[in-house]
Formats: sequence, structure tokens, C-alpha cells
Amino acid sequence: MSDDKTRHEPKSVEDVIGELDELAAHNDKVCIGDVLDDFGGRSFGPFIMLPALIEITPVGGIPGVPTFLAVIIALVAVQMLFGKDHIWMPQFIQRRAVGAKKLHRSVKKLRGIAHWLDGHSKDRLRKLTEGIGLKVAALAVIILCVTVPPLEFLPFASSGPMLAIAAIGLALIVHDGLVMLFALLLAVAAIGGGTYYYYTSDDEEGGAGGLATVTSADTALRVG
Repeated sequence: MSDDKTRHEPKSVEDVIGELDELAAHNDKVCIGDVLDDFGGRSFGPFIMLPALIEITPVGGIPGVPTFLAVIIALVAVQMLFGKDHIWMPQFIQRRAVGAKKLHRSVKKLRGIAHWLDGHSKDRLRKLTEGIGLKVAALAVIILCVTVPPLEFLPFASSGPMLAIAAIGLALIVHDGLVMLFALLLAVAAIGGGTYYYYTSDDEEGGAGGLATVTSADTALRVG
């Protein structure tokens, strides 16, 4: 890894999208390790936001993908929580790749969103994205990641925590404390809503099962 790449850190969502597009333009496929090298190991924001955004797309509907992405995000968040100054990822994750053409198409769709997000994000309340604020954000991301695997079995449920994670990643990229406050409120809502959705769905399934049992027993008694 060169020093120039190590020092590089995206300052906006459009920076992130542009770097991905450039990688796709010069390679047949793009590995996670390539992105890590290009953004620099100090760039926690993109590695929190990008996997979360991917999960919100139709790709997140593939069984196992939300949990895999949550593991990647949690790995980054744990390192952020403990004050690491360089992102480490195991080789089997760094080797995971996506075709350059597919990545280019995805980047093209995200450009409009990236421009809007940058236009509504400013360098406000910067201290909320540093120091203790950074650790609070990391802890929130870890808790959100823990909720993803059980929610994966419910339609679209895992997109709630992933949306909150993407917002936290955005706040870290643009150093906007106001966005961070909104993202943390969204995280609380996602955790509460996801927990309620999970348990009420379980109760409904249990209720249906109980009704089926009673109906079967009643039928058996009538036949007898």
C-alpha cells in the first residue's frame, strides 16, 4: 500500500462513489481489498456506509447476504470503538469481489443520491463525529449489526438497522454532527421497531399454530 493511498480519505459521498467508479474503470473485477487500499485504512466511514447501502438494494434480499454484510460492518465498528487507526480485514473478506460492470451500474444509480446527500450535509457540530462521539457511534453500529441476523428471516426487516448504519457512515464521512444525531435517533427507532416486529411476528405465527392445533383436535374428536 502506497503512502498516497494511505493518506487518502474521502470527504464526501461523491468522493466515495467516484473512487469506486474509477476502480471499476481500471479493473475487470473489484475486490474489497482493492477498495481498502484505495480509500486508505483510516477511512472508517465508507466501510460502514457502503455495505449498509448494498444491503438496502435488491442484493440484500439474497439469503445470507445481510448477515455477511453485518459481520463486515461490525468488524470495522469494533476496531473504531477501540481506537484503531487502521482498518484490518481477514484475507477471505478482502478477496471477495464484484464484477466491474456490475459495480459501474450500481455507482451510476447512486450518483444522484450521493449528490443530494452531499448537498444537505455540512461540517456541523464536528465534535460529535470525533472522540467520545465516535465511540458512541461505533457502539450503536455494533448493536444494530447484532439485530440483523434474526431480522433477516422477516421481509425487508433488516433494512431498518442498515439504513441507520448507512446514516452513521454518512455522518462520519462528511463530519456532520447534526447528521450523526439524526442517525442515532434513527438507530434507536430501528432497534425498537425491529425488536417489536420480530416478537409480534413470532406471536402471530405462534397464534396461527395454536389455532391449527385446536382445529385439528376438534376435527379428531368429531370423527371419533
